[in-house]
Amino acid sequence: MSNRPTGLILDFGGVLTTPLLPAVLAFEQREGLPQGACLAALYKDEEGVRITSDLERGAVSQTEWNTFAGKMLGVSPDNLMGRIFGTLRPEPLMIAAAAAARRAGIKVGILSNSVGLAPWDLYDGYELERLYDVVVISEQHLLRKPDPELFEITLKLMGLPAAECVFVDDTAAYTEAAEKLGITGVHNQDPAQTVTALSELFGVDLAAA
Repeated sequence: MSNRPTGLILDFGGVLTTPLLPAVLAFEQREGLPQGACLAALYKDEEGVRITSDLERGAVSQTEWNTFAGKMLGVSPDNLMGRIFGTLRPEPLMIAAAAAARRAGIKVGILSNSVGLAPWDLYDGYELERLYDVVVISEQHLLRKPDPELFEITLKLMGLPAAECVFVDDTAAYTEAAEKLGITGVHNQDPAQTVTALSELFGVDLAAA
């Protein structure tokens, strides 16, 4: 048992929430946009990638991002981030697993790339400060995943070495970045499978009620 990890670090969007892509596709459908329009404008276009990265680092505000993205997509900028991701819901299996981990004495932290906190707050209603031991939101540190320094900050706040931590993210590039630092990475593609994998790693049934 001494070789078991003692810390669990969770991404937020797409891990503690329902998947991001269906929310984006639903937004595109509501707005009459072609499927994939958001991906093309904001994650493949060079300028879109830059401003989205700047948003995650806190270099631009969500309102500024809304204005830029609204022009790129040809839609109203009014609360655009909230409209894109407004159908996200809590992912009960992962939230329950995190609670079970804490009850088992495992330290649980959040490491999330920000989408800005106003006018729309992705984290509203999730009680992160109460339910988790450490909360790291990228913009508050002027960094973004996969910057190694942001992982190092998280480890320092967790008070644990990399070798004792497991990191869960729905983006494979971010789990790979964590693994380069010695953190065990789990790529979340299906919550039930992720909970099973975590239960095996920690030696605790995290699916138990």
